[in-house]
Amino acid sequence: MSLDFSYRHLYYFWVVAREGGISRAAARLGMAVQTVSAQVRELERELGHALLRPAGRGVALTEAGEAAMHQADLIFQLGEQLPERVRGAATQPVRRLQVGVGGGVPKLVTWRLLQPVLDEPDLRLKVVEQPVDDLLADLALHRLDLALVDRAPAPHPGLRLRTWLLGVSPVAWYAPPALLEAAQADFPRSLARVPVLLPLPPATMRQQLDPWFEREGVRPRIAGEFEDSALLKTFGARGLGVFPAAEWVEEDLLARYGVCRIGGCAGVDEPFHAVCAERSVPHPLVARLMASGPVEAGPVLSAPCRAGSARRRASPRASARPPR
Repeated sequence: MSLDFSYRHLYYFWVVAREGGISRAAARLGMAVQTVSAQVRELERELGHALLRPAGRGVALTEAGEAAMHQADLIFQLGEQLPERVRGAATQPVRRLQVGVGGGVPKLVTWRLLQPVLDEPDLRLKVVEQPVDDLLADLALHRLDLALVDRAPAPHPGLRLRTWLLGVSPVAWYAPPALLEAAQADFPRSLARVPVLLPLPPATMRQQLDPWFEREGVRPRIAGEFEDSALLKTFGARGLGVFPAAEWVEEDLLARYGVCRIGGCAGVDEPFHAVCAERSVPHPLVARLMASGPVEAGPVLSAPCRAGSARRRASPRASARPPR
């Protein structure tokens, strides 16, 4: 970092301003008056502005000096806290884990995939959401310890990365109350009549859904396509259309969005992968995740329901009919 001034000169100026005079500052610092005065003049030369002006037997701040004093207060107050912060960090061990999440990985799935390490007593978890290319770059630069993605990244000759499967969730279809009865009637052929929301084609789920539609002989009535899975669910819950989602998030979907399960989607699963940088000494929590094996799918948390029960469970906002 290149600076146009010296912190030592700034410190002497700060003491002079707090004491209200160079003589008093010199006495506090145990230095000669001439030395302190020379240090302050050097700071003024470095910054290109006069910071002090005579005021009676002492000195006062100029406008530029007021600005410099404000910043100096912040700098040296933080400096005074440094020893305590260092002692606290040394006496309170922290296990840091920095995780990046791709936009196609649902939030509740992120929590479920990380569960094997969330019981770490001194865990300091940092989670960011980024495009997959940015995640891989940050892994290579060791800015992240782990990335969670919905599809395994293609091999890259310039990146030494390791990818493994963390879990696979079955996929099912869900509907807001306003579309539930129509969607349940003759499902899945009803998907040709009701509006359907889908992930964009690069998503792994979409790559499996298109062949599933062909096998079922259904030409879906597509009303929207989304890159972000949370946006897809939000628009679906507001009545724009029925949508597919990982069964792992079913409990959250019913409780938070007020939607209801229509039916399963045989042969369509959503895989979730973990990616880390190759290291001679792996991060201990990443190593624990690798050793834990794939997360079990678990049972489906709810059975198909009727439109009436879905309306009763839905919150007032989620169950409001869309404007016609």
